[in-house]
Amino acid sequence: MVRPVINPIPQPAEPRTGLRHPDSVLFDLDGTLVDSRAAFVHSMNHALQAVGLPPRAAAELHGYLGPPIHEALTAHMHVPSELVDPVIAGYREHYAAHGVAETAVYPGIVELLERLHGRVRLAVATSKPEPTAAHMLHELGLDRFFEAICGPGPEAVNEPKAVTVGRTLETLAQRALVRRAVMVGDRLYDVVGARQQGVPTIGVLWGVGGEAELRTAGAAALAASPGEIPALLGL
Repeated sequence: MVRPVINPIPQPAEPRTGLRHPDSVLFDLDGTLVDSRAAFVHSMNHALQAVGLPPRAAAELHGYLGPPIHEALTAHMHVPSELVDPVIAGYREHYAAHGVAETAVYPGIVELLERLHGRVRLAVATSKPEPTAAHMLHELGLDRFFEAICGPGPEAVNEPKAVTVGRTLETLAQRALVRRAVMVGDRLYDVVGARQQGVPTIGVLWGVGGEAELRTAGAAALAASPGEIPALLGL
C-alpha cells in the first residue's frame, strides 16, 4: 500500500557538523525509541468515531506518525475544521489511558542507551506533547537516560520539528555548551527539522519512514538496527 505523502518544510542549508564524536545526541520518540503504532491507530480511530467520522486503515494512519497531529488532521486527513479540536481532545484522552500499555520499546534500544549514557549527553526531541512524552518514557523506564525531554506544550498547534529541536538544544545549553549535536529519527520531519538547526541526522530503518524517505530528506547516514549507531557516532 502506498504511504501518504506529507510534504516537509523547505530544505535548509547543509548541517554544520558531522556525525562522529558528538557531545549531544537527540532522539525522536515515536518510531525511533518506541513502537507506538498500535497506540496511535487505536486512539485516532476512537477519536474519529466519537465525532461520527469513519475509522481509517492502520496502514494509512501509520503515515501520519511524525508531523504535529493538528497538521495531520487538517492538511492530510481533511477532518472538518469544527471537528479538529474534538478529535484531538478525544485522541489525547484515549492515548493517556491506553497509550503506554500499547507501546513497546524497540529491541536494542535499552542496550544502545546504556552504551551511550555517560559518554555523550542524551535528549529527546519529539512532536508528542511534552507531558505525554515524559510520562511515557518514565513508565517505560527510559527517562533515566535523558538529560532533557522536550516536546510541544499541550496547547501548541503545529509546532515545527525545527522549533522542538531548537528548544532541546537550548535546554541542554543551559547546563553546558552544545558544540556538536546529532539527531536520530525515523521520519523526514526529524531530518528536515534538525537540518534547520544545523544538526545532521541518522535515519533509522526500523520506524515508519523507510529508506527512500530518509535518503530524500537528506539523512547523513542510515542505521538498520540500534546496534549500528555507536559506530556511526564514533563512540
